[in-house]
Amino acid sequence: MTTPIRPTSIADLEALVGQELGPTGWHVLVQDDINSFADLTNDHQWIHVDEERAAAGPFAGTIGHGLFTLSLGPAFMEELMAFDGFAHSLNYGYGKVRFPNPRPVGSRVRMHATVTEVERKK
Repeated sequence: MTTPIRPTSIADLEALVGQELGPTGWHVLVQDDINSFADLTNDHQWIHVDEERAAAGPFAGTIGHGLFTLSLGPAFMEELMAFDGFAHSLNYGYGKVRFPNPRPVGSRVRMHATVTEVERKK
């Protein structure tokens, strides 16, 4: 597991601009997690949850939802950066999110992040 960077001020964050953080440790996509995500989102499309049908499909098994993989981001960010010195932190959103490749069950995923900008707000 990566030791998170612990900025305690805006100046500390500004000093991180351009710096790559990570990678995090690996996370294995398992069917139980994919099924739980399907239940939470009511997205039970067969390619995600029907192991028998998916075995005969294009990926020879089920694949994780793209949004499930994306939803791992906050946990990965906690591994990369801790905001202990701040009253709170906020996930402002994502820019250009795409899912160009399927993630079959058993795939390992991890995250790298780069601080690209720090903008002071009132």
